[in-house]
Amino acid sequence: MKKLSKVHTKTRKNHYLHGYTTKEQARLREQARFLEFLTHQDINFSNTKNILEVGCGVGAQSEILLRRFPEAHLTCIDLNPHQIASAREHLKKFAHYQGRYTIKEMNACDLSLESKSFDGAFLCWVLEHIERPEQVLNEVRRVLRSGARIYVTEVMNFSFFLEPYSPNLWKYWMAFNDYQYEQAGDPFVGAKLGNLLTKVGFSNVHTNVKTMHYDNRWPELRREVIEYWTKLMLSAAKQLITAKATSKEIVSAALAELQQVRKDPNAVFFYSFMQAHADVL
Repeated sequence: MKKLSKVHTKTRKNHYLHGYTTKEQARLREQARFLEFLTHQDINFSNTKNILEVGCGVGAQSEILLRRFPEAHLTCIDLNPHQIASAREHLKKFAHYQGRYTIKEMNACDLSLESKSFDGAFLCWVLEHIERPEQVLNEVRRVLRSGARIYVTEVMNFSFFLEPYSPNLWKYWMAFNDYQYEQAGDPFVGAKLGNLLTKVGFSNVHTNVKTMHYDNRWPELRREVIEYWTKLMLSAAKQLITAKATSKEIVSAALAELQQVRKDPNAVFFYSFMQAHADVL
C-alpha cells in the first residue's frame, strides 16, 4: 500500500518500491483521496497547533490534513527531493493553505528539529519503507511536547484476500512483498505498531484494525476498490521485473486475473491495515 515516500537510513539497500514517475505521483494522490474516509475518520488534531508529518511524499496526505484541521500548521518532511518538489508544486495550487505549512528535505532517522517542538505527529504508509522504524519513532517522540499525540497508519499485507482464487496474482503479490522485505522495508509492519510505539516510550498506545471487505452487498464499491488495488499492485511491476523478482508473463497473467475478478458477480475483496495512536506524557 502507500506511501509512498522514500524516508530511510543511508545504509538501506535500496529503491523505493513504487518509483517516482509523474504517473506514480498522481496515483499516490488518488490513493489518498480514495482512502481518506477510512484513514482519517479517527484522526483528531482539532486542538493541535504544530503537526509534524513524517514522509510527506507528494503532499497527498498533507493536503488532507490542512483541509481537515484549518487551525494547524504542518511541517512536512521527506528524504527524496523528487517527492518534495512534487509536494511543493501540488500544495501551491491551494492558495488558502499558503503560510500554513513548511516542507523540508530531511532524514527521519536523524531529525534536524528541536526537541519538544511539536504538538502532534502523523505518519501514513511510511514505516513500511524504513529499515529501522524504531529509530524514526524515537526521533519523533524526541521532538514532541508533553501531551502530544502521534498517529501512525501502516500496512499488513498478509491480510490480503481475493476470490475467486488467482494463482498468478498470488505469485506477483508474494514477489511484491518479498522484494520490499529484501529492500529493508517491512510489508507487515502494521501488526507490530503496538510493540514499536511502546518500546520507544510512548504511552496510552492504542491500535485499531481498519478493514476493506467488499462482496455482493457492495458491488460498486467492490469494483472501485479492485480497480484501485490493481493500480497499486502494478505500480511496482516495472521495478520487480527489472530486479528479476517476477516476470512479464506473471505480471500479464496477474493483470488478466484482476480484470476477470473485477467482472465476477461473486467476487470478494478483503484487506486490513493498522492505525495506532499514542501519547507523550
